[in-house]
Amino acid sequence: MGEWSIKKEQLNAILKKHKLDSSDYEKIVEILEREPNLIELGIFSAMWSEHCSYKSSKIYLKGFPTEASWVLQGPGENAGVIDIGDNLAAIFKIESHNHPSFIEPNAGAATGVGGILRDIFTMGANPIINLNSIRFGDILDSNMRKKHIHLLHGVVEGIGHYGNCMGIPTIGGETSFESCYNGNILVNAFSLGIANQDEIFYGKASGEGNPIMYVGSKTGRDGLGGAVMSSDSFDSASKALRPTVQIGDPFVEKSLLEACLEVFQKDLIVGIQDMGAAGLTSSSFEMASRSGSGMIMWLDKIPMRESGMTPYELMLSESQERMLLCAKKGAEKQIKDIFAKYELSAEIVGEVRNTGKMELLWHGELCAALPIAPIVENAPILNRAIQKPKYLESCKILDLEITNKSLQKQLNANNINTMQCSSTNLNTLTKSMLKSLDICDKSWIYNQYDDSIKASTIKGAGMLGSSVVALHNYNSKKALSVSVKCNVRYCYLDPKIGAKIAVAQAGRDVALSGAKPLAITDCLNFGSPENPGVMWQFRESCEGIKEACKTLKTPVVSGNVSLYNQTNDEAIYPTPSIVSVGLLEDSKKAIGSHFTRKDSYICMLGVMDNSLQLSGSVLQKIIGAKNSGTLNDINLESELKLWEILNQSIANEYILSAKDIAQGGLAITLCKMAILGKTSIEVLTDKIQEVLAKDFLNNENLLQDSKDYVSLISQNKLMLFSENHTQVICEVKDLESVKNLFNTAKQKGLSLCVIGKVTHKHINTKDITNKDSIKIHDINLSLQEAHDLYYKSFETYL
Repeated sequence: MGEWSIKKEQLNAILKKHKLDSSDYEKIVEILEREPNLIELGIFSAMWSEHCSYKSSKIYLKGFPTEASWVLQGPGENAGVIDIGDNLAAIFKIESHNHPSFIEPNAGAATGVGGILRDIFTMGANPIINLNSIRFGDILDSNMRKKHIHLLHGVVEGIGHYGNCMGIPTIGGETSFESCYNGNILVNAFSLGIANQDEIFYGKASGEGNPIMYVGSKTGRDGLGGAVMSSDSFDSASKALRPTVQIGDPFVEKSLLEACLEVFQKDLIVGIQDMGAAGLTSSSFEMASRSGSGMIMWLDKIPMRESGMTPYELMLSESQERMLLCAKKGAEKQIKDIFAKYELSAEIVGEVRNTGKMELLWHGELCAALPIAPIVENAPILNRAIQKPKYLESCKILDLEITNKSLQKQLNANNINTMQCSSTNLNTLTKSMLKSLDICDKSWIYNQYDDSIKASTIKGAGMLGSSVVALHNYNSKKALSVSVKCNVRYCYLDPKIGAKIAVAQAGRDVALSGAKPLAITDCLNFGSPENPGVMWQFRESCEGIKEACKTLKTPVVSGNVSLYNQTNDEAIYPTPSIVSVGLLEDSKKAIGSHFTRKDSYICMLGVMDNSLQLSGSVLQKIIGAKNSGTLNDINLESELKLWEILNQSIANEYILSAKDIAQGGLAITLCKMAILGKTSIEVLTDKIQEVLAKDFLNNENLLQDSKDYVSLISQNKLMLFSENHTQVICEVKDLESVKNLFNTAKQKGLSLCVIGKVTHKHINTKDITNKDSIKIHDINLSLQEAHDLYYKSFETYL
């Protein structure tokens, strides 16, 4: 192994390049009982990187609730697996591809989608849907505008092209713009697939003498050191990292998917692993580690795309669309023939040994020999310094100063607290929110994604709330509902409460479609773990997720940690992206999130909360105030009761549509539901209260909560924009259904307030007239103007 030995005078430089320090090196020498060569050092560097080893985060991930009777596989495999009945399993995961997408947005985002898809079909599942959560810097800042619009274009194109070419619908997601992402964008990709419960495959390599096979694309030098690069912060030199971004080919991936599924159906393999971060290194070591076995690999047998490649490069390349299989002995020819049919490489590159070691040969010569368990299982676990960030002290006082000059002039005020809450001013604030980047429709993004391939999408992108997909292609009448959520402004002010709210909001969205939330997958995006303040944020967020998942009975079944999202000491806001997955027993019972019927009743269901919640709100942001204030904690027990009420009432067909009161508060929620429904509404006005009093003449007890709610809004009209927890708007079809929903809510200790009615409904947008309006207390908007503000504003920012 002398050819790859490290000269003493080069050691410090090589360690620095590999993000290892002297204590790491000492531990490596202790494990090997000798000095490593360059190949071995590269392997240690990749496997012990933050990206692969979770060395800074692992101690806080312990204690996540991961078990339930419906969980078939929790964290530790390629993806999480839950039982959805009919002998079917849903297999899903969310992962980050942040650093590569910042360096090369199109390729980085595309390979992020490709990577998460391989995690799903590696387990034997056919991917059926994708989601994404993407975050960019402040495109209203003239210094950042050009750069982040370029990043936005590239990321969206990359996501859309890869998913569309694969024939997998992208049916939802979230997009936000905050200055904290000026130096680090986030690209989190989610995929979900379906498999038969008795046909799930795992990443293992067992059985002495079983062949190890490399399948898929040939290996090149793209992505070299990607895992290590993703375990560091950015600086001004980061453009030089472009060669570490992988290049993906969705058409090759589609062939790889088809070939793998055929191999699965013929029961030819023991285990399979995607070559993701750290490429051949992580896939081979993880497969052997899970099985407690060893492995020998002949690296000169690896299919190579470029000439002159070295063992070091072959082990650490992150070329895309590659898999490592542990085949059943005797199945080699069948596997080769299947992959040849799809014009893909399939070569025997090694075999399983019961040695507990990884032996790598290059043209017959041993070039690396490493014990597997210490590298995979005994990576350094760091208990990093933790300190509550100082910024939190200065954020405690709620800032409502209006620094947006245009709004200052229109509202004739310098502070929201001193603003006259006239109808004109309330209209101005509502319109400003509807056209804001946080609220306005982003069809420019989601129209680049095909959300209806395979004809199973019930509720897709742009339809508000969760996305819903039917399972009729699997001979099931069921449907799955999925939602991705994280309000990063909340998480900045209080990481623990913010994380709890993210879990609750994602699950609430799922429940609002009629589905029962079953599990979550998380992608925890944070700054540098070397910053004690960041590690405090991380710990608090993990505690919030643990508490919420435990109470809400939605275990964590898979996930990802992405640290070092930081540039020149500027860290992103804590961003724990949460995807909730739920099950509808009957896909025909799924409901939407916009108003559907004239004369239906509009109700607020949930916790009656008289506190004004503007901390971290959209209102605070659009007026130009500092993100500040104290978040109210969320009552998770009440949240769970709300989900139960929704599931029961939607199944009983009391509720026609429903949406949670979230960003922008009550007013914006009602506006969105009216705009998408092409409906006129009247809510909380004196006139509608008279109408409701007549409708409920003999049921005045139903209106007591409603009267209290109207009184609350009248006393402080800013409550129209308050972002309170555990509150939803329901469209209820008739008086009898209102009674039933009211009784159900009371039994659970929650409130139902009848606050208005749908007064007109159009089938087509072109039929909207100047008589159509959105009336919410003292807010009175033209439906057409609201529609145009909501749908036509986003492209003006580009």
